[in-house]
Amino acid sequence: MIKLIASDLDGTLLDPAGNLPEATFSAIEKLYKNGTLFCAASGRQLAGLRQLFAPVADKILLIAENGAIVAHADDIFACSSIPRENITRALSAIKTLRRAHPLLCTPDRAYYEEAAQPFLQFVQASYVSNAQAKLAEIAANETVCKIAVYDESGPENDGMLVLPAALPDMRVIQSGGNWLDISERDANKGNAMRMIQEHLHLSPEECMAFGDHMNDYELLLACGHPYVTDNAYPGLKQRFSSVVASNADEGVLQAMLSVAEGKLPEKLDR
Repeated sequence: MIKLIASDLDGTLLDPAGNLPEATFSAIEKLYKNGTLFCAASGRQLAGLRQLFAPVADKILLIAENGAIVAHADDIFACSSIPRENITRALSAIKTLRRAHPLLCTPDRAYYEEAAQPFLQFVQASYVSNAQAKLAEIAANETVCKIAVYDESGPENDGMLVLPAALPDMRVIQSGGNWLDISERDANKGNAMRMIQEHLHLSPEECMAFGDHMNDYELLLACGHPYVTDNAYPGLKQRFSSVVASNADEGVLQAMLSVAEGKLPEKLDR
């Protein structure tokens, strides 16, 4: 029996406009009544996830900031932090990029220093709790769990060619669109999922996961039933053979409803 379903949001469960499919909450309720928990596993901040899933907050788990935070309802039961010296090194490396803008993410808020556009527009659209501040001061006084970087040139053309080599002891991963994330080496959705599995005494075979980009890779590996959406990043689709319909066609929602009925999701022919 599937006892836990974890899904990435942007590009996976959410439609191309960034909205939850209309029947998401009813699907979560059906799963819950049948003994299956839902877990939203996202690069988004905790405040945004809590707001998005408020109607079912007591029935789900949350993996935020690409695995740096694990929470249930009002409780945070895991939070990975980046040491100050690593934040300083990362910010220095980001400054060498042509058009990249950093965002320091804490459990409560995301902080930006530059008010450049379109960076600020995307920050305010994606991070419901945000503020402008001196990043050096935030690094010195706050718990920073992730550094998000908006790369105007596209991470594959700029940041991902520089930052992994400059920060070999940290995790640098493209997280979708123009964004890449920097975190502690062990902070990823897969390790967050293993923590949940241990906490709830679940085996990987009792867990199902859905993703669309490389920041979902470890999450998919941690679950016995990994699926990617048809719109997934090609590199991810090469690694996982089970494919559901795209986020535009509500593939993950339909899979959730199938599990609620005691069936495995219908796979697309490849």
